[in-house]
Order: sequence, then C-alpha cells, then structure tokens
Amino acid sequence: MAFRTQVPVRFGDVDHAGIVYYPKFFIYFHEAFEDFFDENGVAYHALLNARRVGFPTVHIETDYTQPLRYGDALDIELSVPRIGERSATFRYVGFRHRDGLKACQADITCACVDLDSFKSAAIPEDLRALFTRFQS
Repeated sequence: MAFRTQVPVRFGDVDHAGIVYYPKFFIYFHEAFEDFFDENGVAYHALLNARRVGFPTVHIETDYTQPLRYGDALDIELSVPRIGERSATFRYVGFRHRDGLKACQADITCACVDLDSFKSAAIPEDLRALFTRFQS
C-alpha cells in the first residue's frame, strides 16, 4: 500500500522551457514526506522540534518520464521499500494528475538522526511501525 498526496505546480516552479525545473521535484517529494507524517498522526514539526528526530537524505536515484507545466498537479505515491536499523528508503512515484501518466520516480534513502548530536540513531519503534504499514 502506498500513501498518496497531491502537489500543485506553481508559476515559480517552471523554467524557461515552461516545464518544472528538475530540482523542484525534490521539494515536491519532501512535501509529500511531510504530508506522510502529518496525515498518519505524527506531526512532522513536532518530530523535528520536540522529539528532535530527523531524516536527512543520504542518497537519491531519480527518473523523469513526463514533463509537468504550470497549472498541472503531481499525484505522488509514497511507499517504503527498505527499512533498516538506522535508515529507510522512501519511493516516490509521481503521476501527472490531468492524464494519470507517470511523470517521475525517486528512491530517496534517509538516515535517522538525533538532531541534538546529529549522529545516526535507531529508527524509533512508532516510526518503524508507520514505515512498515507502507512497506512495498
């Protein structure tokens, strides 16, 4: 099962060619990551600010297959293909909303870190349980 959310393409997201500038997709993926936590009962801001647990990106693989333009929306499906002791890989598959065509896919590996020491940490059990619900 995958978590699903939608991100609109804004005017400032497109380049001179009139399509979404490729690094903007990473912002879309992170917005989906925040929605994933928020919509599953873990307030992302509280995870960072109160619990002091973060998930910085350590590796990304991305493919782009369809362009997005201003006014489009990207439907993002987020799943978790790998859960380790101190890191997890999140898969983002994006579909162009207007026609359902696959526009992109990214596998993003994030380390779990203690934000006070910025050292790696074991993934907390409640988050491991959340990730497992969306394991692919």
